[in-house]
Amino acid sequence: MNRISAHQLGLAGGVCTLIGIGMARFAYTPLIPALVEAGWFSPHDAAYLGAINLLGYLIGAATAHRATLVFGVRAVLGACLAITAMSFYACALDAGVYWYGFWRLACGVTGAMLVVVGAPAALSRVSIAERAGTSARVFTGIGLGVMASGTLVPWLADIGVAATWIALALVATALSAWAWFAVLRDLPPLPATDSRDGASTRLPWLALWLVIGAYGLDAIGFVPHTLFWVDYIARELGQGLATGSGYWVVFGVGAMCGPIVAGMLAARVNFRPALAIALTIKTAAVSLPLISSHVLSLGASSFLVGLLVPATVTLTSGSVASLCTPERQQQLWGWATLAFALAQAASAYGMSWGYEQFGSYRPLFVIAVIALAAAAASAVGGAVRRVP
Repeated sequence: MNRISAHQLGLAGGVCTLIGIGMARFAYTPLIPALVEAGWFSPHDAAYLGAINLLGYLIGAATAHRATLVFGVRAVLGACLAITAMSFYACALDAGVYWYGFWRLACGVTGAMLVVVGAPAALSRVSIAERAGTSARVFTGIGLGVMASGTLVPWLADIGVAATWIALALVATALSAWAWFAVLRDLPPLPATDSRDGASTRLPWLALWLVIGAYGLDAIGFVPHTLFWVDYIARELGQGLATGSGYWVVFGVGAMCGPIVAGMLAARVNFRPALAIALTIKTAAVSLPLISSHVLSLGASSFLVGLLVPATVTLTSGSVASLCTPERQQQLWGWATLAFALAQAASAYGMSWGYEQFGSYRPLFVIAVIALAAAAASAVGGAVRRVP
């Protein structure tokens, strides 16, 4: 068997995040208007199908590590890639809300597993010197999915809902086949634990919990931009749907840059300080709409928050990897992902309720800024905490 390079591992991990999050979650959002206009679902049913995907993500995050203990890493990744691609084919059928609900739930579960298992599968098998670059490749998939959701998916939706799902399915099938046959089928075993490789047997739990806590708080802080940003600009600011969609494209361009910028920053200052810096900037970026609705303010907020959504994932994953042994990385990254998923689901529903009470999105941005400030403080604590 030829040795699998860090570059190949990073690309295979990137396929996992692209299919599991970039496509399985983000591609659905711009399809909602098309599903409603085509008469497949009512607006209420379409929103429900988006929410059930988040429920699946919660289930997947909670069960991913246990699944690998039972079936093994390679089997879980192969099955999740196949099921996620299959869900795209299934969604090309106008077979009713229960059919769609099952497959949206299923790809939520498998999407979370691809992130929880796929990222550590790559990062735990490369050296410390290669982690920053590998991490950037792994999480570029999320940014690519965000950008495609604002550009290619709406264009495909004009052709037809079924055609869009088939196109997604074909892309997912091709990428999954490459990842499996080129990398994952022959995934090497974990390297032996070596204290010189940054991992002592006794884990630095306080630093780990501070990093995980920062990631959970970050999930609250990014909700207004990822769920309400377009509607806030289009309706509350009165700038129209076309303008709001344009800012979402800017968000997507930032998301494409995020993992690369995060990898470069981590290579210079290490993962934990980089995470603290990223969350501090993100706090300021989310506060910009509260200060001004000028095009420069909205544009900067769109780009920076878009950039920092996948950058924070990249830096959190790398921070966890730097604080634990390779064999514990998947479990602890799963805990971080579960904390993020719980906070994301709770804040998404809570903020939706809050919008009904306030009649404005602005209070939600205030809540997001407070949560991100707390996340930045927690990340600073995790960065300055000395690791034995």
